[in-house]
Amino acid sequence: MEGRKDKVSNQVIWLNVVWMTSLHALALFAITQLPKAHPGTVLWEYFYYVMAGLGITAGVHRLWSHRAYKARLPIKMLLAVFNSMAFQNSIFDWARDHRVHHKFSDTDADPHNAKRGFFFCHIGWLMVRKHPDVIEKGKSIDLSDLYNDPVVMFQHRHYKAAVILMCFVVPSAVPLLWGENLWVSFLMSILRYCIQLNVTWCVNSVAHMWGNKPYDKSILPTENMWVNFFAIGEGFHNYHHVFPYDYATSEYGFRYNLTTTLIDCMAFLGLVSDRRTVNPEAIKGRKQRTGGLSD
Repeated sequence: MEGRKDKVSNQVIWLNVVWMTSLHALALFAITQLPKAHPGTVLWEYFYYVMAGLGITAGVHRLWSHRAYKARLPIKMLLAVFNSMAFQNSIFDWARDHRVHHKFSDTDADPHNAKRGFFFCHIGWLMVRKHPDVIEKGKSIDLSDLYNDPVVMFQHRHYKAAVILMCFVVPSAVPLLWGENLWVSFLMSILRYCIQLNVTWCVNSVAHMWGNKPYDKSILPTENMWVNFFAIGEGFHNYHHVFPYDYATSEYGFRYNLTTTLIDCMAFLGLVSDRRTVNPEAIKGRKQRTGGLSD
């Protein structure tokens, strides 16, 4: 039975292989065209990178996957737009897979099980069929809040159109306002998108393999400051797997964490509420019981 499951989970999805290979090849070519890009285009793509990143970090990850805080409708709509900029699956699909990942972390039921190696948990999991355990055990996850969220379901229904528009058309069109070449502008959008994908994947791979484990030395997730920098606050992964409901994803609050800073600013303006945190004594106690210095 186990052998049959492993065979199914190793079935290659060739369409995804071709897509990922082509995307990365085009991104490598885009690097050679960077000298031709207008400085305004490079700055625009960086700004777009941050907005799209917030659609993942503040949006689908902390708000929808973990329900770590509550947001008013305008903020939820804005974060859904930002999430569409990132093109990393719809909010519904991303949150579903992430909840499964946390409940069955680094087992066959984990969509990107780090025990299957770096390549698999980084990008390979998107190139093969899901392990049957992911599907079977995933059925136990409560998704009722996602089904009942009109913003989530609207984006899910219109996701293909949303990502074509927000991930490629809009970022490629705006630089034309300052005279950028359309082809160069498109390539810069591809490069930004490819970098953002790999940064997100590094949370699943790098931050499950290299770094410190001050909260629980028995699990694979680590604290990795390089990942944290590029993923705008998502690198405190050992903490996050121990306390997944903390809206800040670390015990340091807004420090070293752009996403937490943004959420705090929105809370100050009355746009978000009910930010869930962990008692400092609970953190201290957990570090003393199960923490370690490094992996």
